[in-house]
Formats: sequence, structure tokens, C-alpha cells
Amino acid sequence: MKTIRCIAIDDEPMALLVIEQFCRRKGGLELESFSEPHVGLEAIRRLQPDLVFLDIRMNGMNGLEIAAALPPDCCLIFTTAYAQYALDGFDLDAVDFLHKPFAYERFERAVDKALLRIEARSKVDPRSVVTLRQEYNNVVIPIEEILYLEAMENYTKVYRRDGKYTLSRTSLKRTLGLLPSGGFLRVHKSFVVALSQVAEYSYGQLRLRECSVSIPIGRTYRERFLQIMEKAKKS
Repeated sequence: MKTIRCIAIDDEPMALLVIEQFCRRKGGLELESFSEPHVGLEAIRRLQPDLVFLDIRMNGMNGLEIAAALPPDCCLIFTTAYAQYALDGFDLDAVDFLHKPFAYERFERAVDKALLRIEARSKVDPRSVVTLRQEYNNVVIPIEEILYLEAMENYTKVYRRDGKYTLSRTSLKRTLGLLPSGGFLRVHKSFVVALSQVAEYSYGQLRLRECSVSIPIGRTYRERFLQIMEKAKKS
């Protein structure tokens, strides 16, 4: 497996030293450590690590806040002396929760679990899925399963072919930007549809192949939608 990029954030220097020593012992882990939570969060956004070791109770910023802001594909292991946060940790889709002080063997088990998750993700063609944040969890959705998207204020409902939906903490505009261009089109201020799913349409609404919902076509988006559908007919 490739070298795993890691970031550790903890306001206790000795705790960071233990993680650094354990990472060297494990091997294959490239680690950067930060004792200042805000600086560590900026590094996560800049470096896009594979794995983050994160304390919870720190000066200046709670680790749970950082966890909620992690990139979707980033694995998380909490490291804290406060066992009462374990449930919060798993609600945030953490791979594991290391209760300080922890031995190397316990650290290794947690890292091995993270490596399995990272390896599983690497086998998925990133062009075939979209990863969205739902509550505090990351949800991987096959793009071919998406029927349409609906805006719900600052959230987006992603409706799937199995009749279920994912409520993502991402705006409609941003969600559309994560999907392949040409496959999805905004047809209304509140709706995006999969073009391959359009069964029939009129001047003001459309119907999809695999659901009975009628979706309105907004005046602002009508001309472009009609042009694309007419072009598809001729091709």
C-alpha cells in the first residue's frame, strides 16, 4: 500500500510524541503533528490527509468541531483521556476511539482498521460515486443510483433508485458541482435531475423513468433544458 498521509492534533506535546513514536514503529505512515487546533485544521484542509488522529478536549477548539469539518474521504481516530466522548466519536463516523493512555498494540489495531477502510475506498472508481456528509457521517452514493436532487434550505435531498434518499449538509449548488458535468442538469431553483432518467417533459414540468414525482421546470432554466433535450433527440 502507498504511504498513508496522517495528521495528529493534540494540545499536549507528550501525547503527540507518543503518536509520532507509534507511527514510526508501525511504518508506512507519514505524520505531521500540530499542538494548535486551528493550525491543524487549516493543514487538514490544505494537505487532504488520509488519516487524522484527533484529541477532543483542547484549548481553543473542541475536537468534535474539527471532526465535523473533515473532508469526506478522511479517516478519523479519536485520541482522548475522556471516555465519555466515545459515543460522540462514533456518531462522527470515527474509525476508532483510543482512550489515553493507550499501548502500541491498541494503536496498531486502530490504524489497521483505518487502513482497511482506506484500501476499500481506493478500489472504488472515484468517478462512479459521490461522497456527501449526512449529519456527522459520510455517505458514499453510486452516481448511477441518483434520480434527482431537491434543495431544502442549506441542505440537499438526494433521491435514489431504491426509493430512499440522503439528506446532505451540502447546498444544491455545491452538490451539483460534485456530479459529472453533462449527466445532471438544474431545471429549477430547487431541483436537479439526472438527464438519463427523463422520461417525458412539457413546457413546465417533467417526469422521470423510475419515480412518479412531477418535477417543475423553472422559467430561468427552461430554455437550456429544452435545447439539451432536443439535441439529445437528434443524436
